[in-house]
Amino acid sequence: MINLISRAVAHINSVLNQLQVKRFLAVVLAGFLVLTTNVANEGSSKAVTSKVNQALQQNDSQRPQTTGEWNKEARETEDAPGERLKRIAGQSAEAVKEFGSLYPDTARRSADSLQDNTK
Repeated sequence: MINLISRAVAHINSVLNQLQVKRFLAVVLAGFLVLTTNVANEGSSKAVTSKVNQALQQNDSQRPQTTGEWNKEARETEDAPGERLKRIAGQSAEAVKEFGSLYPDTARRSADSLQDNTK
Protein backbone atom coordinates (compact mmCIF):
# COMPACT_ATOMS: atom_id res chain seq x y z
CA MET A 1 0.00 0.00 0.00
CA ILE A 2 2.88 2.38 0.83
CA ASN A 3 4.43 1.52 -2.53
CA LEU A 4 1.20 2.46 -4.32
CA ILE A 5 0.92 5.78 -2.48
CA SER A 6 4.57 6.66 -3.15
CA ARG A 7 4.12 5.87 -6.86
CA ALA A 8 1.00 8.05 -7.01
CA VAL A 9 2.80 10.93 -5.29
CA ALA A 10 5.78 10.53 -7.64
CA HIS A 11 3.47 10.51 -10.64
CA ILE A 12 1.67 13.65 -9.43
CA ASN A 13 5.02 15.36 -8.81
CA SER A 14 6.24 14.53 -12.31
CA VAL A 15 3.01 15.85 -13.86
CA LEU A 16 3.27 19.08 -11.87
CA ASN A 17 6.93 19.49 -12.79
CA GLN A 18 6.10 18.99 -16.46
CA LEU A 19 3.35 21.60 -16.29
CA GLN A 20 5.66 24.12 -14.64
CA VAL A 21 8.36 23.50 -17.23
CA LYS A 22 5.82 23.96 -20.02
CA ARG A 23 4.60 27.21 -18.48
CA PHE A 24 8.15 28.42 -18.03
CA LEU A 25 9.01 27.62 -21.64
CA ALA A 26 5.84 29.38 -22.84
CA VAL A 27 6.72 32.50 -20.84
CA VAL A 28 10.31 32.45 -22.11
CA LEU A 29 9.16 32.03 -25.72
CA ALA A 30 6.62 34.86 -25.41
CA GLY A 31 9.23 37.13 -23.84
CA PHE A 32 11.71 36.29 -26.59
CA LEU A 33 9.16 37.13 -29.28
CA VAL A 34 8.23 40.41 -27.62
CA LEU A 35 11.84 41.47 -27.16
CA THR A 36 13.00 40.52 -30.65
CA THR A 37 10.04 41.84 -32.63
CA ASN A 38 10.83 45.14 -34.33
CA VAL A 39 8.10 47.36 -32.97
CA ALA A 40 9.74 50.75 -33.48
CA ASN A 41 9.06 51.60 -37.12
CA GLU A 42 9.25 55.36 -36.57
CA GLY A 43 12.00 55.82 -39.13
CA SER A 44 10.14 54.07 -41.93
CA SER A 45 6.89 55.72 -40.91
CA LYS A 46 8.47 59.17 -41.10
CA ALA A 47 10.04 58.32 -44.45
CA VAL A 48 6.69 57.25 -45.89
CA THR A 49 5.01 60.37 -44.51
CA SER A 50 7.63 62.62 -46.07
CA LYS A 51 7.29 60.85 -49.44
CA VAL A 52 3.53 61.30 -49.38
CA ASN A 53 3.91 64.97 -48.47
CA GLN A 54 6.39 65.48 -51.32
CA ALA A 55 4.01 63.81 -53.77
CA LEU A 56 1.17 66.04 -52.60
CA GLN A 57 3.28 69.17 -52.95
CA GLN A 58 4.35 68.21 -56.46
CA ASN A 59 0.73 68.06 -57.51
CA ASP A 60 0.11 71.26 -59.46
CA SER A 61 -3.55 70.51 -59.88
CA GLN A 62 -6.11 73.30 -59.89
CA ARG A 63 -8.55 71.08 -58.05
CA PRO A 64 -9.33 71.77 -54.39
CA GLN A 65 -7.18 69.64 -52.12
CA THR A 66 -8.72 70.22 -48.70
CA THR A 67 -12.24 70.21 -47.31
CA GLY A 68 -11.96 73.95 -46.72
CA GLU A 69 -11.10 74.54 -50.37
CA TRP A 70 -14.04 72.38 -51.46
CA ASN A 71 -16.40 74.31 -49.19
CA LYS A 72 -15.06 77.65 -50.42
CA GLU A 73 -15.59 76.63 -54.02
CA ALA A 74 -19.10 75.39 -53.20
CA ARG A 75 -19.95 78.77 -51.65
CA GLU A 76 -18.55 80.60 -54.70
CA THR A 77 -20.79 78.62 -57.07
CA GLU A 78 -23.76 78.38 -54.73
CA ASP A 79 -26.06 80.46 -56.93
CA ALA A 80 -24.85 79.05 -60.25
CA PRO A 81 -25.61 75.32 -60.46
CA GLY A 82 -24.53 75.18 -64.11
CA GLU A 83 -21.11 76.62 -63.27
CA ARG A 84 -20.83 74.23 -60.34
CA LEU A 85 -21.58 71.21 -62.53
CA LYS A 86 -19.09 72.45 -65.12
CA ARG A 87 -16.36 72.73 -62.46
CA ILE A 88 -17.18 69.33 -61.02
CA ALA A 89 -17.02 67.74 -64.47
CA GLY A 90 -13.70 69.43 -65.25
CA GLN A 91 -12.22 68.46 -61.91
CA SER A 92 -13.43 64.89 -62.29
CA ALA A 93 -11.81 64.66 -65.72
CA GLU A 94 -8.58 66.05 -64.29
CA ALA A 95 -8.69 63.55 -61.42
CA VAL A 96 -9.17 60.66 -63.83
CA LYS A 97 -6.22 61.87 -65.92
CA GLU A 98 -4.05 62.10 -62.80
CA PHE A 99 -5.12 58.64 -61.74
CA GLY A 100 -4.34 57.33 -65.19
CA SER A 101 -0.89 58.87 -65.19
CA LEU A 102 -0.08 57.51 -61.72
CA TYR A 103 -1.44 54.03 -62.32
CA PRO A 104 -1.45 53.41 -66.07
CA ASP A 105 -1.67 49.63 -65.92
CA THR A 106 -4.49 49.62 -63.40
CA ALA A 107 -6.37 52.34 -65.24
CA ARG A 108 -5.95 50.50 -68.55
CA ARG A 109 -7.21 47.21 -67.10
CA SER A 110 -10.11 48.98 -65.39
CA ALA A 111 -11.08 50.74 -68.60
CA ASP A 112 -10.83 47.49 -70.55
CA SER A 113 -13.06 45.66 -68.08
CA LEU A 114 -15.58 48.51 -68.17
CA GLN A 115 -15.68 48.37 -71.94
CA ASP A 116 -16.11 44.59 -71.83
CA ASN A 117 -19.01 44.95 -69.40
CA THR A 118 -20.80 47.50 -71.58
CA LYS A 119 -20.71 45.31 -74.70
